[in-house]
Amino acid sequence: MPATLHSVWTPDPDDAERRIAFGAASHPGTVRTVNEDRWFTSPPVFLVADGMGGHQAGDVASSIVVSTFDEMVRDGVSGVASVAACIARCQERIGALETDSASPGSTLVGAVYLTEDGAGYWLVVNIGDSRAYWLTEDGFEQLSKDHSVVQELIDAGRLSPSAAASHPERHVITRALGPFDNLPADYSWIPVIEDSTLLLCSDGVTSELRDGTIARLLESGMGAQETAEALITAAVNAGGRDNATAVVLQVRGSADPTHRQRRDDVASATDTLPGRRTP
Repeated sequence: MPATLHSVWTPDPDDAERRIAFGAASHPGTVRTVNEDRWFTSPPVFLVADGMGGHQAGDVASSIVVSTFDEMVRDGVSGVASVAACIARCQERIGALETDSASPGSTLVGAVYLTEDGAGYWLVVNIGDSRAYWLTEDGFEQLSKDHSVVQELIDAGRLSPSAAASHPERHVITRALGPFDNLPADYSWIPVIEDSTLLLCSDGVTSELRDGTIARLLESGMGAQETAEALITAAVNAGGRDNATAVVLQVRGSADPTHRQRRDDVASATDTLPGRRTP
């Protein structure tokens, strides 16, 4: 059975109607004996880290990501700069690992709840091929962009998205914490909208499930925990060739109706951060 966690968080004590339910599930899959994925759900920070480099390398790297973000939460999240500084510490700590057999590394996809002018936003950050998806009444979309060889081929018009799933280099990534020094994470601002759902997941989910299947499970009406478990169960049943992890965030309660229109690029707020480059 997947490892699980479920809770409900009220981010604003003055707005008790706004609630964010979150759930998480993870499974090693049907092929691997060790689960190198790690997840973290400690409001206002939620993330999935997918370790690379094999046992005693990948699981250590992803654990470093979680422990470093836990330190940030304990110290207090002060904004985008504190998130960028935390990622830099992850890079430094993973890069300092010594191993004779592998180059340890970890992907990262996360969502940090921040406020600006009294409105709530998700700061979505990703590096590697773990993904973030967003479901609202307007539809379903992938928020993150894979840092991978096949994504570069797609962007260059040399590969169709449908062919990417079977490409021999589909698992080769071009950015990660650890083995790729000084390559930046991507950031985006997403408004916290009533009756919306945010999914963070490792590629063990997306390599087994098509976007349509993921969307249907997010739309099923299940709670956050049940949805996370259903995603992992579906990925395992579809083959489970990799570790699979999902964190589901469901926003419920009141919301500013004008907030839906306020989706700004975070680049202007992060141009001065160390290592920041426009993707």
